[in-house]
Amino acid sequence: MEHEVVSALAAFTQRYVACWQQEKGHLPASEALYGIPSPCIVENHDDTVYWSPQPFVPSAALDGVERALEISLHPDVHAFYTAQYAGDMTAQFDSLSCQLLQVWSEEDFTRMQENLIGHLLTQKRLKLTPTLFLATTDSELTMVSLCNVSGEIILEEFGTKKRQTLAPTLAMFLSGLNPLAI
Repeated sequence: MEHEVVSALAAFTQRYVACWQQEKGHLPASEALYGIPSPCIVENHDDTVYWSPQPFVPSAALDGVERALEISLHPDVHAFYTAQYAGDMTAQFDSLSCQLLQVWSEEDFTRMQENLIGHLLTQKRLKLTPTLFLATTDSELTMVSLCNVSGEIILEEFGTKKRQTLAPTLAMFLSGLNPLAI
């Protein structure tokens, strides 16, 4: 049976690609990802890469993060970061604009794990409940994260205990996202 996070992420990604095609007349595009190898690349043109999501192969998990910190990660975060290769996707959740982080390539998966380790080490040092980031926001101080203990999706202020629950599960959060073609 497919993990509900994988299904919800695939459904959001389809809505995101359809939004780009309807509003811009082409696949999602990024200047920031231009020149960075990825199985997602469909076309490069004028310093812009046009991309389409691809299956995450070979199958993997965030085992490196778990081993480095001797911690078990919530199953939803494994499913989220290993379901597909894609570019980051801009979306709206209620009144919150965010950029859903995605893995662009195998090399990016390694970098993502290193960043998650750094994030978790900072939280451990500050004696905060462990969270795993999923999306950035317009503020450099806040991010959308998964609480590793409860599985809830929260808006957290980096390095503090300030947290606001956005959704009870990652699948529900993904289902509530509205794609933005920007």
